[in-house]
Amino acid sequence: MSKTDIKNREDIFLLVSKFYEKVRKDEKLGPFFNATITDWNEHLERLTTFWESSLFLKTKYYGNPLEAHTKVDAAFNHSITEVHFGLWLNLWFETINELFEGDYAENAKRRARKMGTFMYMNIFEARNT
Repeated sequence: MSKTDIKNREDIFLLVSKFYEKVRKDEKLGPFFNATITDWNEHLERLTTFWESSLFLKTKYYGNPLEAHTKVDAAFNHSITEVHFGLWLNLWFETINELFEGDYAENAKRRARKMGTFMYMNIFEARNT
């Protein structure tokens, strides 16, 4: 099967859905997500909007991912580490590589790498306030 680039919201929804199937089953990441997210359908739609906004700059995402992740870290006794972000990023890359190829797919990888670094640094900083 020939892969295409990420082109639209439907592609992003497929990516986000397949990615979170893996996350939910992961022994290290799953506990954080499965204990925190109560409505997976809503969460997948929200993340699809987030990534659509990030990649295509055509929708507006409303939310505060930094605050949400900082609260999750606090709820889990500040146990989120760089290892968790590395696992998250590896699963993201793996899922993109399974489904897509092209400029938007590569941009989704770059944005996730930057986002993960920024998110972890903010979580770490919030621990000291």
